[in-house]
Amino acid sequence: MSKTKERRLKKQAEKEAKIEEKIRNGTVRREIYEDRKKKLALPNRISPFATPEEELEDRQETVEKAVMVYYRMLSDLLPKLSRIQDPRKPGMVKHKMKVLLVYGILMSMYQIGSRRNANRILSRPVFFDNLKAMFPEFNTMPHADTVARLLEKLDASEIMECMVGLLKDLIRSKKFRNFMHKKHYLIAVDGTQKYFRDYQWAPECLERHVGGEARIPQYYCYVLEAVLVLENGIVLPVISEFIENGKYKKDGDKQDCERKGFYRMAWKLKKIFCSTKLCIVADGLYACGPVITMCRKYGWDYMIVLKADSLPNVWKEALALMKINPENRIKCHWGDRQQIYSWANEIEYEYMAGEVKKKETLNVVICYESWKEKNSRSSGIIQEKETRYAWLSSLEINHKNVFYRCTKVGRFRWKIENNILVEKH
Repeated sequence: MSKTKERRLKKQAEKEAKIEEKIRNGTVRREIYEDRKKKLALPNRISPFATPEEELEDRQETVEKAVMVYYRMLSDLLPKLSRIQDPRKPGMVKHKMKVLLVYGILMSMYQIGSRRNANRILSRPVFFDNLKAMFPEFNTMPHADTVARLLEKLDASEIMECMVGLLKDLIRSKKFRNFMHKKHYLIAVDGTQKYFRDYQWAPECLERHVGGEARIPQYYCYVLEAVLVLENGIVLPVISEFIENGKYKKDGDKQDCERKGFYRMAWKLKKIFCSTKLCIVADGLYACGPVITMCRKYGWDYMIVLKADSLPNVWKEALALMKINPENRIKCHWGDRQQIYSWANEIEYEYMAGEVKKKETLNVVICYESWKEKNSRSSGIIQEKETRYAWLSSLEINHKNVFYRCTKVGRFRWKIENNILVEKH
């Protein structure tokens, strides 16, 4: 062993010994659960099947397992979809409503991006025979344009109600009981742009100006999404609220926005989860008095990202209280990351709601995180990196709950970002 490597190992052992001593003294905590795991790479090997029969048997087993899941979920969803009123003329209907909606679901499941590809892929004879064995209603395979014409006439809210009904059935049957966050359902909220055009294709689309001084008008479609995030990381859609002008914009008013959409969405969420405990996680756009007041009104827990410029007075007071109360501080080792948590509770915050002054009590927690990472794009040198996270918490922060609320609640907001990315692709 070289002297350089020997010195490095000795230095690392001394550092670990200091950390263990701090852990025994109680000044540092080591969180060993949910250690960060790297994604498994695909194996670089030849096919494990020796004969065509083995490959066909494996495919058959995979299909059978998938069919069991599809049938279990669709058997509850399809009766709800079939009750939607058919807007087509009765004498000109060739395919049932259920058949066309299943076709649309299959396009989404197989991530087919265009109607032309759907016609090419879903109309294959073997695929049609397998589909007919599962759904006897499929006498012939419909054309993708037929599905598109039906969806143009249908009210999207009716399909959303069917999806919400399926989600409520799963909750009532306690399918998610083992994946709740401290007996709460975690609801992540965020907005996303779907597409934009250089012309106004509908009066509901939003408008902005791009191009610097040129101020070129641009029109876009924006949607506010709410998803259910389970403790194991699975994300399930709940409802979508379109941010649109038209009925939500009066003469002289500003355009519709995410916050206005959240107020409408909150009423719908309360209607869906009337007696269910919810925890709302959202980005820094929602760190404001009206949103916090609405969460308290509905009895919801929340962890909202806090930026320094969102509530500057609250931020300054929180930093001052953290200096005055050094006992509200704890160090943690989470996998290969070192974290320092500081918090301040019961910060008074006043805001104006119209002409009425309202007051809220806020709890702020800040996490300073550092880790080492190899720079693989250039020299490969190991670099030390650090970042900062901050949240507004509905519950008072203490030594017992700070790690869980930050890592398993606050940071799970990123699950909706991953979900939106998958939808766009």
